[in-house]
Formats: sequence, C-alpha cells, structure tokens
Amino acid sequence: MSNLSRRHFLPALATVVGAPLAGAGGSEDVPLNLPQAKHGLHFRTPVTVWDEALPLGNATLGALVWGNGGPLRISLDRSDLWDLRIVPEFHSPEYSFAQMRQWHEQGKTADLLRVYEAPYGRPAPTKIPAGRIEITLGRAPEFRDTSLNLLDAIAHMNLVDAKASVFIHAANPVGIVRVVAPEEPELKLVAPKFAGKVQEAAAGGIGAGDLRQLGYPAPVETSGDGWTAYTQSGADAFTFAVFVAWRKQEHDWQAAWSVASSFEGTDPLAIARQRVEDALKQGFDAMFASHKQWWRTYWGQSSVCLPNEIIERQWFLEQYKFGSASRRGAPPISLQAVWTADDGKLPPWKGDYHHDLNTQLSYWPCYSGNHLEEGLAYLDWLWNTRDTAFEWTRSFFQLPGMNVPMTADLKGRQIGGWRQYTHSATTSAWLSHHFYLHWKYSADREFLRQRAYPYLRDTCEFIEAFTANKGPDGKRTHPLSASPEINDNRPKAWFPTITNYDLALEHWVLGAAAELALELGAAEDAARWRKVRSELPAFSLGQDGQLLVAKGYPLPNTHRHFSHLMAIHPLGLVDWSDGDEERKIIAASLAELDRLGSAAWCGYSFSWLANLAARARNGDKAEKALEIFSTAFTLRNSFHCNGDQSRKNYSLFKYRPFTLEGNFAAAAGVQEMLLQSHRGVIELFPAVPEAWKDIAFTSLRAQGAFLISARRTGGTVSRVEIVAEQGGHCRLISPFTAKELAFDMERGERKTLTRPATV
Repeated sequence: MSNLSRRHFLPALATVVGAPLAGAGGSEDVPLNLPQAKHGLHFRTPVTVWDEALPLGNATLGALVWGNGGPLRISLDRSDLWDLRIVPEFHSPEYSFAQMRQWHEQGKTADLLRVYEAPYGRPAPTKIPAGRIEITLGRAPEFRDTSLNLLDAIAHMNLVDAKASVFIHAANPVGIVRVVAPEEPELKLVAPKFAGKVQEAAAGGIGAGDLRQLGYPAPVETSGDGWTAYTQSGADAFTFAVFVAWRKQEHDWQAAWSVASSFEGTDPLAIARQRVEDALKQGFDAMFASHKQWWRTYWGQSSVCLPNEIIERQWFLEQYKFGSASRRGAPPISLQAVWTADDGKLPPWKGDYHHDLNTQLSYWPCYSGNHLEEGLAYLDWLWNTRDTAFEWTRSFFQLPGMNVPMTADLKGRQIGGWRQYTHSATTSAWLSHHFYLHWKYSADREFLRQRAYPYLRDTCEFIEAFTANKGPDGKRTHPLSASPEINDNRPKAWFPTITNYDLALEHWVLGAAAELALELGAAEDAARWRKVRSELPAFSLGQDGQLLVAKGYPLPNTHRHFSHLMAIHPLGLVDWSDGDEERKIIAASLAELDRLGSAAWCGYSFSWLANLAARARNGDKAEKALEIFSTAFTLRNSFHCNGDQSRKNYSLFKYRPFTLEGNFAAAAGVQEMLLQSHRGVIELFPAVPEAWKDIAFTSLRAQGAFLISARRTGGTVSRVEIVAEQGGHCRLISPFTAKELAFDMERGERKTLTRPATV
C-alpha cells in the first residue's frame, strides 16, 4: 500500500484515474449492472431547500444543486473548512478522568455539565460552509425538471427555453457549469453571512444558531471582467477563498469555480483562480471526459441486481454518495461530509466527527463493496491524528496507550458533548475494527505490519491499563462504563458494572490484536492480549437469553442506538454460525427490539437492524428494515434525515437534520444479505428473502481479498466466479451442496463454479 504518510488535511486528488481492480467489471454470465436513469434522481418540481438538493462531490469539494432556474443555486462546500478554535475547558486543571469520576461519585452534576458538556453548546469549533453561486437562466425562466445522473455524476436542470449542466470534477477540486440559453445568464456569488449582528444564538446539540456567532469579519469581495471572488478570514489565521469565472463559448456559456483553503498555501485565492482558469481553458467537454472516466472506473468496482427496486435504487444512491464523499487524500466523511448546511446557520451537530456510531457506520459498506481505496481516507485520517489521541490519552486519562475522543474536530481533538460518550474508554477499540477490516479484506501485509497491528496494539495497551483493577470475582472492572446513548446524559448513563457495549469492544479488540500479533510472529504480544482478555467478565444475558445493556439492566424501552448488540454486529463475537446457544442469544435480542418497538428509533436504527437481521439469516426482516429506511427516513434526494417523514409512525422522531451514517449502513445491509465472510468462510446469499428468486452481484469483496460474482436464477444459484486478488486459501460454502469447499488460488487466478460443482 502506498502513501501511508499522506496528511489528511492537505487534499491531493490525483489527475490520473486508475484502472479497475482485477475481476471487476462482471462477465458474460454475471454482467455488471451499471446505474441507470431509474436509480438516479429526477424531479418535476423545483427543489426549494438545500437539504433536498442534487448532491455533487469529490470528497474535497461538494455542491448542492437546487432552485428553479430563477436562480439556479449551487451551494458550495469544501471538506477542510473548519473553525478550529481550542476549547479552553479541556486544557484546564479540572479536565481529567479522575476529576470527572470524583464529581460523578459526589453528585456534582452541575460541575460536570459546566466543564465537559457546556463547551459543545458554543458555536466553535465547527464545520463551516462556503457560500453559494446563483445563476439566473433568463428573465422569466419556466422550470421543467431537474435530474442527477449517477453513472456520470452530473446534474441537469431543464427549463422551457434553457438548460444547465453541473458537475464537480472527479479528480480535480473544481466545479463546472454549462448553460445553453437564448440569452447570457447572470451569475452572482453569495458569501456566507459570518459578519453582522447575531440573529439566533446557539442552543447546542442539533441547532447551533446562525453563522454570525463566529464573529468573523466581512469577506473581502473582488471582481473583474468575467470573474468574481471573495476571501474569508476565520479563526486562528485560517482563511479560504472562492473564485468563479465564466466565458461565452461558441454555442453556450460556461463557468467554473473552486474553493481553496490556507491548508493548501498562503494565498488561497490565487490557488482557486489558477484551478478555474485551467478548467475553463480545457473546456466543459474535455473536463467532463476525464471526470466520466473516473466514475466509470468507480462503478466498475462492484454492482448488485435485486428484485426489490426500492432497495436496489437506494444501494446505487449510497454508492454514489460514498464515491462523492470519501477519497484518499481528502478528510473522511463527517456528519454531512461535503454538503454543509446552506441555510445561514451552523450545521447540525456542528458537522463534526462523531465516533460513537456516525463515522463507523459511514464506512461499513466500503469493505465488501470493494471500495477499499476510498475507505482509506478514514484510516489515513485516524492514523495521522494519532499524536493528538496519544496526547489526549496521557493528559485526560493519565494512562499509557491510546484512546480517541468520541466527538472530534478536523484535527481529531476533543470538542465535547455528552460526557459519558465523548470520554468513553472504548472509542479507539471501535475505530480499531476498521483497521482490522481493511487488513482482512485487502490481505495487504504492509498495512497489517505498519498500521493495523500498531493501532490495535496501542488501543489494547490503554484497555489493559484502564481495566487494571479487579473486582471480588477476580475479573477486570471499569472505573466508569456507559452504553451509547442509553439514558442520554443523565447520571445513570454511567453503570456500576461494565456494559455489554464496552465488554464487546474490549473482548473483540484484545482477541483481534492477539490474532494479528500471531500473524506477524509476535507470540509474546499475542499471549499478553489473550491473558488480558481472559480476565474480562462474560457478557450479561437476560432471562430470555438476550444481551442486556449491563448486568441486571435490560434495555428498558425503545431506543435508537443498538450499542448493547455490538457483539452480534458489527463485531461478530456472537454469531449465527456458532450454534444453538448463540442463535438463541441473537433471536432473543432481536425479539426484544421487536417487542419494544421503533418509536424512539432514527433512520440509522433501521439500517443497523438490516445488518443485524442479515447476520441472523433473516432476509425478510432485513428487507423490511431497508424498505422502511428508504421510504420513511430519507428526503427526496436520498439524504438520511434521522426522523420519520412518512407519517406512518415508524418513529416518534419527526425532525429532519441530515446526516450520512444511515445511508451508508443501509448499503452495507444490502451487501450483508448477499455475501458474508466475517468468519473466514464465504457464504453466498446468506440472508435473502425467499421471494428474491433472481439476484446477481459482481465483484463484492470477501475477506482474504477474494472478489466474488454470483447469479441466482429461479431461486437457485447458477454460477459463481472467484478472483483471487492476492492469492491464498479460499473457503466457501458451496451453493450447490451446502458443504464447505477449500482450495488454494494463485494471485490473479479466476475460478468459476457452476452446477454441478466443479471443485
């Protein structure tokens, strides 16, 4: 693996597009299903709000295309636009785990709120927007329709006598617009309203008030013949600039824009201007040709063909958004990624990095979905912010090893929030799971040696120290333990015994670290981590066999976060393949969710449920959960909006703040239905409904770096193709005999199985 040291906040999008991985692109018998018009977005009424707009992006730049042509609005964003002010309370003598624990035991809730939670209610630190381009397409434009083509990642708006096309180049931080109209359009660049009198103060949490709270000076606006721009000063000498230029071509009008930040250089305006001038010199057609080539390569990585049109369409929309929001060399997916709110306010929950669910779920689909390169944006960032994590662990916990703040800014620094979760002892363990998954799905030994094992090792060193004290039963204990987001931020959100959430992550990371240590020949390390794991207590189970939140504490009522079920999914410590006892635990745990109902669920709850149901081999439950997510918890542009918009009362939450984790977890749920390999054995169609007779997928990735394509016709698997990207020992449950097959494959070898089995 290359570029292991690339810095997360210096976007370096390549101008050369890569070739598909071996085995990608389908075959004559299992053809690639490329996104079609039915998978995209097509609206016959104008989009009137930013969060229903057509999304474009390349993980560095983002745009939202909306309006009715009078004007056409393009909301601008860039992933490293951040107010990175330090939180002073987190550098005070009162900020330590020992102090937090003491105040909790003394019942000093007011002090806990003052030091650990109140700072999150202030406007900064936060993600910030980049403004808007408004293009008026004629004197009295008459709207006809607007659409997003997923295959080529381009948005169109059609009027009665004009049309506009917009895309953000796949590999260069520049956006392009073409307008064909009887008269030249008018363009206006609108800077965000950072300056002026505050109209709405921060409330914290979801709503953080208007942008003026940040107290920035007014932007420096400049313009000339065929161009306009502004430069905005932010906090701590941070600046960014937006530059837009346009010119009349022979038959049409073209414009280009770019956003540059001071992370790239001392003169962001000059950087943005050069990009725009280069793009206009090449022209729309030439830029679109190379842009389209990148996206065709991306779509060649994997595909699905499902009989449920709702779920198939949602999968393609999620794959599109993932390719738009995550690229190596750019910051990873935050709460809204490159689509920060364009409503004059700070983004929901500050648009930050939440590590108690949001970032993790956002990257679930990249592994079996065969988009490892895009997924490395997340791992690069986590790796490059390790020094920050080490420093925080030493200063706050005063312990060796590494833990990570649960809510973080662009540099990985703690920014506060509910104290029980923002200071969880197991956040780095959940993040470690993604390093482990990349190794398992890539079989990249360089990554294993240089990144995966070191990240897990440092996390285990912290867990070992944090759980050093033992209780009367001789088992390790937690000074404080929680289960996101059970009991919200009330004092009883901390439990007197270790929660199943913390236990699952600790059991998993210690076991995984031992596994990786042995893979690298570090037997002493493996023995160390196995010993620590053996000293942890077992999971707490209820009378019906279900996983509890903590000892003697069943899930009391409906709840959005399935933190107590981590052992089932994503960690796989309690797995259907392990036998009757484990199946009873899984069945009882899911039955409890059914009994309590979904009244307090968010959209991501249904996405996660689909993954849990797939691990339980329940295709009908998984299908239903994904349909509910797609039809009730997404806006018309497919953005996950947290609350139920269907009026069918799937949830009492009706609000609509937009975040992305529910979207990407839904894509992962589809893939779990089609292919599983988390126990080292490849299983085809393990959780598809009986009614799904005709299904196919191409180049989904199994652990061991095997690319699998398969077709099911009339309810029977007819063909399987396996490509060994790295080579190695492949284990597969035969879809023809239900017996395990085992065989060695050379690097790049392709093997085909048909009925009757040929292996």
